[in-house]
Parts: sequence; structure tokens; C-alpha cells
Amino acid sequence: MNSIRSPICTVVGHVDHGKSSILDYVRHSNIIKGEAGAITQAIGASVVPLETIREICGPMLDTLKIKFNIPGLLFIDTPGHAAFTNLRKRGGTLADIAILVVDINEGFKPQTIEALEILKQEKTPFIVAANKIDLLPGWNTNKENLLKSISKQSQDVQKHLDTKIYELVGRIYEFGFQSERFDRVENYTKQVAIIPVSAKTGEGIPELLMVITGLAQKYLESCLKCDISGPAKGTVLEVKRDKQMGVSLDVIIYDGTLKKGDYLVIGGMEQPIVTKPRSFFTPMPLSEMRDKKAVFKSYDEVNAAAGVRISAPDIEEVVAGMPLMSCSEKDIEKTKEIIQNQISQVIIEKDEEGIILKADSLGSLEALVKVFRESDITIRRASIGNISKKDIIDAESNYEKDPLKTVIIGFNVSINDDAKSDKVKIFTNDIIYKLIENFEKWVQGEKKRREAEEVDSLVRPCKIKVMKGYVFRQNNPAVVGVDILTGKVKTGIRLMKDIEPLTTVKGIQLDKKNISVAEEGKQVAVSLDKITIGRQVCEEDILYSVIPESDFRRLKELKKYLTSGEISILKEIAEMMRKENELWGI
Repeated sequence: MNSIRSPICTVVGHVDHGKSSILDYVRHSNIIKGEAGAITQAIGASVVPLETIREICGPMLDTLKIKFNIPGLLFIDTPGHAAFTNLRKRGGTLADIAILVVDINEGFKPQTIEALEILKQEKTPFIVAANKIDLLPGWNTNKENLLKSISKQSQDVQKHLDTKIYELVGRIYEFGFQSERFDRVENYTKQVAIIPVSAKTGEGIPELLMVITGLAQKYLESCLKCDISGPAKGTVLEVKRDKQMGVSLDVIIYDGTLKKGDYLVIGGMEQPIVTKPRSFFTPMPLSEMRDKKAVFKSYDEVNAAAGVRISAPDIEEVVAGMPLMSCSEKDIEKTKEIIQNQISQVIIEKDEEGIILKADSLGSLEALVKVFRESDITIRRASIGNISKKDIIDAESNYEKDPLKTVIIGFNVSINDDAKSDKVKIFTNDIIYKLIENFEKWVQGEKKRREAEEVDSLVRPCKIKVMKGYVFRQNNPAVVGVDILTGKVKTGIRLMKDIEPLTTVKGIQLDKKNISVAEEGKQVAVSLDKITIGRQVCEEDILYSVIPESDFRRLKELKKYLTSGEISILKEIAEMMRKENELWGI
């Protein structure tokens, strides 16, 4: 039997930009005061019934001229660092629609970008709540509707608000989205609505609820149909441990119905976890799952979409982000196979060589794998948990073949004390796009460093002139003064006149001190073996370094590390050599 479920609305954005505070105002609760440092530390869910939305929006909701049949909105509040990567089901994000909260005064921050990247990647429709308008200089709080309130502000304040809105429009455009203030939007399917709000004063909150509810009803109705007679399908938001309940799971059920007596099959790292819930509870409307004072009610069955707290045995090893399904006893094996197939698509030995990915939850890991795969980065293994000694040993096995893949990437995880290695490069961050940015920057830097080292190991082009009047010894070895016209002279390099190799630089002196390298523009004394000055080499002769053909080819590939003078001499040498062999160095 099909029914219309509540749309799942995820509230995302940068830490401390006011995600929880906006929901607090809607619920008239004060979750945020209970959070460490007033920052959300866990993911919570709460249902806002349609009746409550009507009360808050008043006559505004009627102006949309839409017949509402959604039961309400299921809001999920995420920590800034999680960027709702935990909130996933097979095929994408768990959210049907999202509110991206941005502090209008601060604008885009790293986790704003993180959230917007994932919204774009998952094609999740969203609106923008431009929060903290009450902190705009000169703003006067007005309890009338938002547009009237704006019209009563001074011209300077209105102009400043418009400037801040269009700064957001510009940033959102960088991600490929057209956007506009909500009252100026011409087409909600082509433009992202920006609603100025204040979670502190409540200004703009009715307009925010009106827009999100209207969009959900008008454009999402077809995908909100769920089969409530089917098995429950859900995602583990959080694993909770307390003295009274022991281990419990906070779960979002997005399809089907969870019934008393059902078995639950939950994805596991090695194999599915099968359990039979002792009880399950849902927070009362407008209560929040994380609130210690939240009122929970026990039910015999729960229909999608709902936030549910489940008490059950044998769930100690469950990790956040894992998929779950309910089933009867006879369907356990079939359900285990379905669930584990979902897990194996993420936790899998990927490529023979590649980096190692670690994350705090299955959803995070899935998002991490997707982002790195889209950048054509090979992945040897992806798994959940902190970075361990086993991960280090695994990564080290890449070192001989490719040191640039001797890397572990960790999203929102820590490094165990015994996980140390001079060979393995470890990156950790709580922003996925920072991880890939930092990794790619390191790879480019390492490539440049290695190429620069390689150039120094090759015979580089140089051109010297034997100075007239500075023959200190004619032979055994010959010692003469030379002028370094281009490049560097090093001990051990061979020199040629025209294209005939004649001698090797055995030593270099500058100001009567022995040196191993002399640079362009210097005049130094060099000792040269196997020649006699006046026979093979004369005063004012020009000598060039003897460059092996293989070195020449590689130097052409790495010419960005050569000076313009060296490149010019490289061409001269090639022209000389090609008089004898027209294919030399090609």
C-alpha cells in the first residue's frame, strides 16, 4: 500500500552558522545550549507536522495555492564537519531536499563549500537560508513578515542586505547554480531561492518554511510515495551508548514499515549483523532525538519517514552510515545478501596499486571513494575506522612501485599511536574536499621535487670558452682558465669540441679553492685529462658538455627546469649532432 511520507530535509552548512538555531526556533526548543561549545556534536532528527508549519506560516502558505498532502517535514540537523555524508542510502543522499545555512555576514566557508559540492554531486534540490540578518549593521528587528520588515529598514541597510545577497548569488554561481532572493525567483526549477533569516529573532523563518514546504509538495510528491506495507529500509545515523539503555541506534527509516517482532539486518564490516529489537521509540512531534529532555513514545510499528531510536542486542559493532532492513525470520538470509552487496560496493579491494582511504562511517567512506574516483585516483583499499598499523603496512607495500601512492587519506578519523612510518604520507581532515585538495597539491609538489632531482642527475647543457693567456699547464692534466658562458660546469662531466668528445673535467678551482660546481658567468681554472693545449684544444676554443642521447630526450621533457640559456645551448648541441645523425635525440 502506497502513501505519501514526510520529505526528509537535511540542514547543512558551516559550523556555527546557525543550523541548529534555525530548527530550535521552529521547534521552540533550545537544543543548541546543550551542545558542547554551542556546536552540534551529533546528528538529530525531528518531525515538524504540517499543522505546525501552517501555524508558523499563517496565511502565507495559502498564497501558494497548493493542496498539501505531505504529513509534515522530517528535519535532520547535521554537525558542520559531517556535511551529511552519513546521511546516505543506496544511490545517493538520504535527503529529499536540503537547507544550506550560510551566515550572511561571513559568507562561504570551507564546510559551506563541502556541503554545496555534495548537494551538486547528489543532485539534491536545496534552498539557502542567509542567517543572522539581525547582525547586519543598523538592522532593526520587526515582527512583521520579512518583506515588510526589509522595506522598513533604512536605505543603507537595504542596500547592504542586497550587496550580501548578491555576494551569495556570485558564490553559488561558481558551482553552476542560478540563484536569487526568494521573492525575485522566476522559476524554482532553475533558480535556487535565498531566504534572509534570523534564527535569533525569527525573522524570515515563516518564509523559509513556506518555500521548503511548497517545493517539497510541488516537485517531490512522486518520489515521496513509499510502500508502507514493505520492509523498513533505513540508515544508521548514530550509535549511542548510555548507562540506562546500553547501546542503542538512532536510525532514519526512509521506506516501508518497522513492526514489532521484525528482525533487523544491519550492514557490518565483515558480515551483516542480525538482531531483533527489544523496543523502538520515536520522538514526539517537535521533539529532537538528541535532546536529553526529548519525549519519546514506544510504538509497535513505525512508518517511513521517521527518526527511530532502537534498543536491541548484539549491536555493539554497528557503525554510523550502515544500511539496514527489516525482515521476517524466513527472509534473513536473503536480506543479509541484499545488505552486504551494498556494503561491498564501498568496502572493497579496489586497485592493485593505489592509496588507502579511511573514514568514520560508511556514508563518509562512500562519499570519499566517489570524490577520489572522479579525480582518477586509484584506490587500493577503503574501510571504516581509525588509521592503524595494518593500514601503514598495507600502504608501505606501494613504496617500491610508486612512492606517490604510499598514502593514507583519513576523513574524520584519528591515527593510532603505533601507526608510524617514514615512508607513508598521511592526510587527515574533516572536510573531504580539503583532503583531495591537499593530496593533489602534495602530489604536484612531490612530482616537481623529484623531477628537479632527476634533472640534476642528468648531464645538463653547458658552454665554456678557453681563456687566452690562462694556460697553467699544457697536459697531464691540462690546467686552463675558462669562462663559463652558459650553464654549470661540474667535476666529472665530459667536454667536446664541435661533436668530438675530448676530455673530462677532473677538478675546478675558484680563488685557489677546490669546488665541484661553477655557475654561468664565473671564470675558473679547470683541470682536463687526455688533452694537450695547443693540439686538441687551443686558447679561445668553445667547448660543450657531452650529453648522452637518452639524457637529451629527458631534458627536453623537463625543460621547464632549465634556464633559457641552457635551452638555447641544448638546441645548439642538437643542431651539431644532427649534422652527423639527422635523427639524433628525436
